[in-house]
Amino acid sequence: MSMNTKGRFLANVFPLVAGQAFFQTAGILVAALSGLVGYNLAADKALATVPVAVISIGTAAALIPASMFMKKYGRKPGFMLGIGLGFLAGALTSLGIYLVDFWLFVVGNMFIGAYQGFSQYYRFAAAESVEEADRSRAISWVVSGGVFAAVAGPSIARFTKDIGEIPFLYSYLSIMALSLCAVVAVSCLRRDTRESTLAGTSAQERPISEILKRPAFIGAIASSSVGSAVMLMVMTATPITMKICGYNADDSSLVIQWHVLGMFVPSFFTGDLIQRFGAVRVILCGILIFLLHLSLALSGTELFHFTTGLIFLGVGWNFMFIGGTALLTKSYAAGDRAKSQAFHDFMVYAVATISSFTAGAALDRWGWNVVNLIAAPLLITAFAILLWFSFTERKSQIAP
Repeated sequence: MSMNTKGRFLANVFPLVAGQAFFQTAGILVAALSGLVGYNLAADKALATVPVAVISIGTAAALIPASMFMKKYGRKPGFMLGIGLGFLAGALTSLGIYLVDFWLFVVGNMFIGAYQGFSQYYRFAAAESVEEADRSRAISWVVSGGVFAAVAGPSIARFTKDIGEIPFLYSYLSIMALSLCAVVAVSCLRRDTRESTLAGTSAQERPISEILKRPAFIGAIASSSVGSAVMLMVMTATPITMKICGYNADDSSLVIQWHVLGMFVPSFFTGDLIQRFGAVRVILCGILIFLLHLSLALSGTELFHFTTGLIFLGVGWNFMFIGGTALLTKSYAAGDRAKSQAFHDFMVYAVATISSFTAGAALDRWGWNVVNLIAAPLLITAFAILLWFSFTERKSQIAP
């Protein structure tokens, strides 16, 4: 990469990395605490994971409108609108805690999901602002914004949860402050000439039924949706399981922190691995790493099992999610971009929503081991689909 190209890469991608970092910090804080707050506020403890589950509902509901909004008005206004929803989410969740209102807290978490829906396009905006050869690296860099969040999110959760007379209130007020920081970061985003060219094209759009027939698109959805579903299902259940096992909120926050480091630290080299070995091999490696988590989760409930298992869970997600996104960017033409991105991420969060609700019910009725065993058939299915895609790809290259 030349100096000019590298400078352009940094100027285009860094504001998106910062925006991702501030959003992800809020998201990780919520992931660490919302299950515990829900457990405290809910009269029926089986509903404890509902606040976490509705985040995925909010995300899925926002993804398609966010894509259409950005297609019409541009990435930057769309990101600003999403940040505004994040600020509102902080206000509503804080009010729900203050009023001891479980359902208001749930609604606030849904708006956090809407914020997440808009923020999902940071990685696509990065891929669109660089040369094709640098796309996987740009995607990986944006996802690496979570490294900052991995440290900041749980730290904020630990330092703010006991401030004042109402536990966790200041933790959720901090989401409003993080949203203001995100405004500053995204305001530095410039409208790239490459993005302008893409926005100005009048390429013909294909129907979604035709897009769905593309093997690369199927492989991308399988990788991203299964990786996210398994990760979110286990992560949602972890703080509550640890509480049941006698661990405190500081212990679960620390485990989530290590998990999130596992999710995002590999981003510094995942893009390079994809460029060298290909997205499919990286995704398959991610599935095998998920299986390492399962073996640890099923072997005990000591702090070592939770911490090490959740690290593997994070690395597996990183490989499957970034690999799936890289596959997705190769599966559509310019005219299908907005539709393909929106449908892909909608499917990811629709499946993740189901997995979140499944986590709470399965944990309440059958326990921690069953939550993890549910992941096995999902991973086997994704493995089979990726092998099929790889075979189809090789066959098409050999054919005259």
